[in-house]
Amino acid sequence: MFTPHPIGFISSPYNTKSDIPKGLGAKHDADGVLKILPEFEPGLTDIEGFSHLIVIWEFDRLNGFELLATPPSDNRPHGVFATRSPRRPNPLGLTTVELRRREGIELHVRGVDMLDGTPILDIKPYLSSIPSEKLRRGWLAEAEARQK
Repeated sequence: MFTPHPIGFISSPYNTKSDIPKGLGAKHDADGVLKILPEFEPGLTDIEGFSHLIVIWEFDRLNGFELLATPPSDNRPHGVFATRSPRRPNPLGLTTVELRRREGIELHVRGVDMLDGTPILDIKPYLSSIPSEKLRRGWLAEAEARQK
């Protein structure tokens, strides 16, 4: 086992979890800044060439977890691993953001869905070789169809 240590923190417009858009049709287009700790700046070398980044972060304000979750986009419970619920056995969040620009240790991004001050655990460039027509959306596609 390893003990995660933040590589930086999010500067976000969201101060409470109720501020973050949720549910079907939620738009995640808020701007934010990934403020990386100075000792990790060499790790940002060449990141400017990527349009999107995957940010791995910690749900640092939650305690405990539930194995069944009822997401805001459906009225039926689903296994926590089939949802994006924050109440997970390992409180890890994953968000894909658009990299707008880099200013030293600050990455200006669009698409944040985390609270201001959230610890960043890792950043990876977004790369996918899966064509969109091969992606399945599981129960979420069914919930979206019921909303129409």
